[in-house]
Amino acid sequence: MRTALALLLLLATVHAAHRGKAYVREKVCQEYRMLGKENFRTLTIIANSRKYSNGTFEEIGHLVREIVSLAETCCADGADPSCYDAGSTALSVKSCSADSPFPAHPGTAECCAHEGLERKLCLAALRHPPQPLPQYLQPSDKELCQAFQQDPREFADRFLYEYSSSYSQAPLPVLLGSTRTFLSMVSTCCISPAPIACFLKEKLERKTLSLLTLTSNQICSRFSVYGKDKVSFSYLASLAQKVPTASFEDLLPLAEDAAEVSSQCCDSVAEDCMQKKLLEHTAKVCTALSAQDGRFADCCKGKNLMENHFCILALPPAPAPKLPEASEPTSKELCGKEGALHATRSLFELARRHPNLPDAVLAKLYDSSGKLRGECCSTKDPSACLDSKRKRMEAELPPLLEKASQLCGQYNKLPFLEFKKRLRESLTQTEPEARPAQLERLLEQRVSFASTCCLPSAPPLLCASKV
Repeated sequence: MRTALALLLLLATVHAAHRGKAYVREKVCQEYRMLGKENFRTLTIIANSRKYSNGTFEEIGHLVREIVSLAETCCADGADPSCYDAGSTALSVKSCSADSPFPAHPGTAECCAHEGLERKLCLAALRHPPQPLPQYLQPSDKELCQAFQQDPREFADRFLYEYSSSYSQAPLPVLLGSTRTFLSMVSTCCISPAPIACFLKEKLERKTLSLLTLTSNQICSRFSVYGKDKVSFSYLASLAQKVPTASFEDLLPLAEDAAEVSSQCCDSVAEDCMQKKLLEHTAKVCTALSAQDGRFADCCKGKNLMENHFCILALPPAPAPKLPEASEPTSKELCGKEGALHATRSLFELARRHPNLPDAVLAKLYDSSGKLRGECCSTKDPSACLDSKRKRMEAELPPLLEKASQLCGQYNKLPFLEFKKRLRESLTQTEPEARPAQLERLLEQRVSFASTCCLPSAPPLLCASKV
């Protein structure tokens, strides 16, 4: 499997990682010969479905056929040494043609303005942003077996494409393990004399890996959008809302540790990086917070740390405790060496006092805080600049925070139909002059925001655009 993982990395960054043409060819051919054509092809499907997660099955199929054909032709004994470079150049030319059969990407035109190696490097670096939510829906066992028995190869290819594009941010080793065990389960159980019992047993054995795929996809989606510092803040705010009685000093190291897991493992090809680091992180959270909060203690009782982690992630916010008013950081603190830390502490205090504020709103406040310090700390009078900006924020911010808190608070507390009913009644009172069609539009807008962005696993890019 380690060889397979090395190839996955190679496929994702084939030209970016190694600029020497002959070296690239030797690496690809070494892996092709070691794995054999079919394993090479399987891994090419996974890597490119993940890379171009918005591409269609047919577009990914075209790309895979070209890559496999290139390796098959140019890695054969006696092949011309220039074969691979010429073939990869032809591939980049085809990518830039108006009628290219390969997956479309908004950055392609920019890459195609370059030539030669620069063009290849640019195309190799393209990657679609994370999908808002995983799209893969597993069919019933009966449907799986029908599709598998009809055409095993077509079934495997389509599954690899759908699953890898849907969970495109999960680390490559996690995706590889998850797809491999799934296909093994289908091929075993669909020919078993007792398929129902077989699927039940195999699914139980896959449970930890399935949870790891789902969780790591969420973690790495957020990391790819936010980056390390903002991921640390996002996790800190989430913990502050779940355990509002815990101190900043208790929670900050856990948030930094979570960000470190993302940083080390989301792009790693080490076979067990994500699972190992995530389990170590879960043990730290359980040790630090079980005594402070009964819900955390309940989540941490299980023997399976992966299930414990999933349980913690899914915990809703706790009711806001009665806390003394938080002191605002001074201009000197905000513009000093530890200005970012003081700003983060201030937002932490806000999060624990507004447990229902969604991540998307807190993330906007984090960005605004950084922008504020950037604009004011370089002026002649930072204190005056910060004071004027604060006054404006104090006038504009509370209504937004109240509205978002109330919306997510009701969504988290009420059954969906009751939530929608109360929201309609509230809008009828606050917008008495709105026409029925306008009211419905407002209602659907807010229901859409709440059902997507009030969740612990809210997709950051989509929710940022909805705030």
